[in-house]
Amino acid sequence: MQESGRRSNRDRSETTRAALIAAGRKLFVDRGYAETGTPELVAEAGVTRGALYHHFADKRALFRAVVEAESAAVAHEIEGAARPGLSPLKAFSKGGAAFLEAMQVPGRTQLLLIDAAAVLGRDELDAIDARHGGRTLREGLAAAMQVGALPALPLAPTAQLLSAAYDRAALAIAGGADAGEWRKLIDTVITGLAAAA
Repeated sequence: MQESGRRSNRDRSETTRAALIAAGRKLFVDRGYAETGTPELVAEAGVTRGALYHHFADKRALFRAVVEAESAAVAHEIEGAARPGLSPLKAFSKGGAAFLEAMQVPGRTQLLLIDAAAVLGRDELDAIDARHGGRTLREGLAAAMQVGALPALPLAPTAQLLSAAYDRAALAIAGGADAGEWRKLIDTVITGLAAAA
């Protein structure tokens, strides 16, 4: 009986945390970080201020959790597209297309590529990215280099360069640019790299 009570408390705690993250995402996207206050956050989540501070030290900590969740969702989409059985180069291309598609979720580009750097700072954002999208990019590059599909370039700088290209594409697409053109352009760059292998 006590064990199920503990599980129930854990479930309630996870539900409250998830509600706060969902409320934070909605309000940070709709109103921006600076214009979102803790009273609005707890009202949107349907919880008390005490519940907010039980799970997060402050609004910035909640924002960080939102960014972490969004980054994990993007990585999940990339990993789903780069299925086992594809050649490393094809998996890399599919993963890149999945990133651009995942970034088209309303508010995601603004949240991850603009607001997160301003609120969290570049170092903290880079650490989050290293666990999620940046990790998938490095893994994809490493796999393609290992089989000779891409030249054996320095992994970290190559990943940073391509990450910047994908991020710029996502920003352009969010601004109304043609997604197909950007995907084709990035694929042309990757094909050019592959030709040098």
